[in-house]
Amino acid sequence: MTRIEKLKVKPRKMKRPGPCNQQLTEMLSCWASTGDTQSTKECAEAAKSLHNCMRTMPPAQKPLKPTINYHLARLSKYLIK
Repeated sequence: MTRIEKLKVKPRKMKRPGPCNQQLTEMLSCWASTGDTQSTKECAEAAKSLHNCMRTMPPAQKPLKPTINYHLARLSKYLIK
């Protein structure tokens, strides 16, 4: 029988784009093109669209945790003898 000590599986981290990524990108590119982060006239439309997106965004949900580490810890007493 093989001994498995402290076996733990790390879940893959999947990158998901944020819900307002496009609007944030527009805002940052506007700031980069004008060269001033305080300019409100040139970037007003981008700021307004970002504000509307963030205001109407649904609340963030907690990601589901995989249970494989729980089951490995629970079954480890049967594997290590």
